[in-house]
Amino acid sequence: DSGSRFSPGQVPFSRYDAFAASRGEFDPKKLKETIDLAAGEKIAFAQGKLVVPDHPIIPFIEGDGTGPDIWRAAVRVLDRAVELCWPGKRKIAWKEVLAGEKAFKETGNWLPQETIQAFQEHRVGIKGPLTTPVGEGIRSLNVALRMILDLYACVRPVRHFPGVPSPLKDPQKVDMVVFRENTEDVYVGFELESGKQETKDLLEHLLKKYHWQIRPDSGIGIKPISRFGSRRLIKAAIDYALSKGRKSVTLVHKGNIQKFTEGA
Repeated sequence: DSGSRFSPGQVPFSRYDAFAASRGEFDPKKLKETIDLAAGEKIAFAQGKLVVPDHPIIPFIEGDGTGPDIWRAAVRVLDRAVELCWPGKRKIAWKEVLAGEKAFKETGNWLPQETIQAFQEHRVGIKGPLTTPVGEGIRSLNVALRMILDLYACVRPVRHFPGVPSPLKDPQKVDMVVFRENTEDVYVGFELESGKQETKDLLEHLLKKYHWQIRPDSGIGIKPISRFGSRRLIKAAIDYALSKGRKSVTLVHKGNIQKFTEGA
């Protein structure tokens, strides 16, 4: 109708559009997504802090397996939480990016460069579980994302919720946040498989050079821990504790045995 008026950002949905949608030629969900993204803004970073607009664009990876089911539930919870906290003022503009099986089927690539760039440009993102492709030379898509984006801290809040059964005597006293190294230590993924020639070569070298007696059927893993990596993880934990009014920071390590890595 030429006499119809639409506010900025609104697009008419005609009878033809509905007919096209019924034939699979038009997807109104994609249209809505385009409108929402047009109204969104990228999260910025200034003076050491994230600057979040009222309508931030946040890329998401739906994930494989149970990923789509989890995402459909999660996005409703996230959107509702924003709506309750900032009614009518703030809203997330979700931007889907591809990785895993869905990416491979649509692009022939398990982890497209466009996905990496989207996370780098928008600074904040969310992903579902990803399948590790077999025989593709990729150890893990999850680890690959972690290493490429240098996501060095795995931050896990741990607390008890009233009404949830617990074996603890005083579960209400449990309230901590765990900062775990995510890109060094065993998580770097430097491993050699048991029985492989390169593993045998390394075992032979370690025996000759350092007199290390290691069983010949062993798999070998190397856990590098740097001063740089340790300091930035500890700093992140301390900064978090100060900003949240936490009373203490506890370092958990195995320095009594691993003196030159965890105990250095």
